[in-house]
Amino acid sequence: MHTVQALLSLLSVISVSEATYKRWIPNTNFENAANWREQRVPCAQDTATFLRDQGVSVFVQSSHPLTNLFLPLDGEFILSPGAGFMTASRDDPECGQGTSLHFHDVDRFQWFDPTLWRSALSTDDLDTGRFLFAVDAECVPCRYDDVIFSPKTSFRVQLKESRSDIQLRSISVLGRKFTSNEDFSQYLKSPTGRHQFPGPAQPQITSSRCQDTTGCLCGNDEMLQEICTARLQYTGDKCPEATCANPLHPVGHCCGICGVIINLEYSSAFNLETYRSRLLHMFLSLRKYSSVKLAISKVQSPSAEPKIQIVLIDEKEGSLAGSDALQLGYDIMADVETHGESLGIIKAEMLFATGGVTSPQKGAMSAGAISGIVIGIVLGLALIGASYFLYRMDACRDRYTQFFNFGRNESRVEDVASENRGGFDNPIFEPESENNQAAPIREEILKEVTLQESGFSFSNPVFNSDFQA
Repeated sequence: MHTVQALLSLLSVISVSEATYKRWIPNTNFENAANWREQRVPCAQDTATFLRDQGVSVFVQSSHPLTNLFLPLDGEFILSPGAGFMTASRDDPECGQGTSLHFHDVDRFQWFDPTLWRSALSTDDLDTGRFLFAVDAECVPCRYDDVIFSPKTSFRVQLKESRSDIQLRSISVLGRKFTSNEDFSQYLKSPTGRHQFPGPAQPQITSSRCQDTTGCLCGNDEMLQEICTARLQYTGDKCPEATCANPLHPVGHCCGICGVIINLEYSSAFNLETYRSRLLHMFLSLRKYSSVKLAISKVQSPSAEPKIQIVLIDEKEGSLAGSDALQLGYDIMADVETHGESLGIIKAEMLFATGGVTSPQKGAMSAGAISGIVIGIVLGLALIGASYFLYRMDACRDRYTQFFNFGRNESRVEDVASENRGGFDNPIFEPESENNQAAPIREEILKEVTLQESGFSFSNPVFNSDFQA
């Protein structure tokens, strides 16, 4: 007994210490072709040009013969062993006639731009590309995150003033990890630190972990305006047009989505990381959900109490946009109906908007409502099967033949029976196709379910909640 309790305590500690790692994507390396306006690295016959007033930190990994090199007045070049610049002693046939290449404006990269970060549950996941999907506010580093700027890279990130302090658990730069705010403040005063973080704002290093097993708030709510402005800076502050009639708006996200939002009310027994693992292994590992992205986090609801928000989107477009996400939403809600109490989930509600929905309202369904629909479909199919069985056994053929105007064409009945002997399509769990596309019959069923959104109520005896769309 004591051994079991000790193991549970250990698992609880591990779960609480779970961290999220955020890695900065852009770099200012000399060898990165994307950093040059001409989209290639300068060669022997070229002139490499940095603007006179361009403050920049540039990492150079190898030696480069050049015809000319124009440097900024205030810049820094970090050289690997054996790296540097030299006058070209001979022509390079692959370089052509040579031209003037210009280093890009690196001040366009902003800390608050959610598209410039990658998130993962471990550094190994960052290296292998197993990234987390998240709403925009949580793509930008949160207060309990470990922030990483890749070793052997240079960068320049604009840190503008915001409505709230930028708090981080730790930050790693050029292979050095800072866990003390005093040490990092001292680094920012160095020439390298000034070129890497030129903005007026300064991240605060707290070394704090999330100590709540139900999850912790990201802390970026007050900075959502800055985050959305940075994300949409190149699109005229306009979000991409969604293909569904009434897109959903998750908490912490800048633009509307076609897909599903599930909101959970929880008790102290709920464990966010355990539940995330459950969803990933039970559902996201299935082939039929390979195109679905899932984000789960604790968010501040309009009421006083936070809630757990699950966001589901998929890669489908047009009338099928969000259809796989909706099917996964049904599966999650059915799982909550069965196991929610043991998982610490008190109440669950699902909102959905897909490309096939034409109703002016969004769908909202409780776990009990989802269960009711599933049970209703199963009972309906069972009734149809029983009726057909009785008909085939002649138990009610004479009574109903004239009423349904079937006639006595026995050969036709036998043909129909033969055609249907292979079984029937299940509207909830239909077979997978090789290209992972929904069959037409499935789309029609989804439309019928989602269009019947208003005037539907269901009393859930487990969660003691009523639903009304």
